[in-house]
Amino acid sequence: MTAGHLPLSGLRILDLTWVGAGPITTKVLGEYGAEVIKVESRTRPDPLRRTPPFAPGGDPLEASGYFADRNAGKKSVSIDLNHPRARDLVLRLAAVSDVCAQSFRPGTMERWGLGYEDLIVARPDIIYLAMPMQGETGPHAEFSGFGATLVALCGLHELCGFPDREPVGTGTNYPDHVPNPMHAAVAVLAAVMHRRRTGEGQRIELSQLESTLNVIGPGIEAAALGDSPHRDGNRVKYASPHGVFPVSGDDRWIAFGVMSDDQWLELVDECRIPALADESLRTLPARKDREDELEEIVAAWTAGQDGDALAARLMRRGIPASPVRNASELLDPASSLRARGAFEWLDHPVMGSSVYSAPTARLSRTPGRLSSPAPLLGQDTDSVLLDTLGMDAAEFEDLRSAGVLD
Repeated sequence: MTAGHLPLSGLRILDLTWVGAGPITTKVLGEYGAEVIKVESRTRPDPLRRTPPFAPGGDPLEASGYFADRNAGKKSVSIDLNHPRARDLVLRLAAVSDVCAQSFRPGTMERWGLGYEDLIVARPDIIYLAMPMQGETGPHAEFSGFGATLVALCGLHELCGFPDREPVGTGTNYPDHVPNPMHAAVAVLAAVMHRRRTGEGQRIELSQLESTLNVIGPGIEAAALGDSPHRDGNRVKYASPHGVFPVSGDDRWIAFGVMSDDQWLELVDECRIPALADESLRTLPARKDREDELEEIVAAWTAGQDGDALAARLMRRGIPASPVRNASELLDPASSLRARGAFEWLDHPVMGSSVYSAPTARLSRTPGRLSSPAPLLGQDTDSVLLDTLGMDAAEFEDLRSAGVLD
């Protein structure tokens, strides 16, 4: 493979996913060369198009930064899937696609006549990815939801927070961003490899609940052994002190953890607090026994200090530490993430120059890229149907006038 060649070049994905996990899955695959054709309509657009933050001015459906970041590099085709003539059109698109991904409630695709059994008639070796919330079978199969629902259902929400307070959850729809799209992308890649070897397609069912459940594997194992897991704030069993402590400024904080007894001695030497120099605190079990007291002492010490300077001193002593950053700081030109190319600015036709998350995985020979900003709704309808499908102009205009291309 030549340097710079994208490994998924030539792979075409018919993307019927929306909101979170599905669009992130297809975006990741698109970063490595897959052509992603997103199907939506003005009658039923991806709900993220209506989700802030919005760039000022212009069509509200084209101004969501949230939608844009999850859909960079894709093509957009506008098809009203509820129209009677939409089925034939989608099957024709499936016939020229390698993968069809959808994240609707179970039974939705079948009601449109676009289930797996229908698609394999059009393309026998198609790879079909379904991403139902709780699987395609079982008593809760038809329940709908999203990341915040999954966090609660799988038990992760219950484990996030402090023991004396209500659960706080993960702060965002974590399943949408991490386990579900990553598991789905790996499953699609495995199916692509299988087809290259055997010529056979695959039907992939990724239950988003079961995918998210993997995140709390240690908690489930502990519960199975009779040790019910519980919320413990920022504390962990293998380190002390370990947490987030105040520093100077309005709502400013530093996170650090003392991971070994040697690091504890470094912290004691740094802070010069007599109470912490107690010989009895040199072992982790002893510090865990007095954790409340130690955290109060450490918080009083950090409270008046500059977070960046303190973090630098602790790291020089081998103690992992970082100031707690806000979004503006992450985008600052001097930030480590900016230096590593974690963000890219692309020129969107409505939002102008807008920030996007760059490909995260850095592959030496096939580094991935964002090929274009997020598409306007239906901006590629003409080119996909006329060029990719080879549809003649008369049929195209007929479909448009009939309302199929909404």
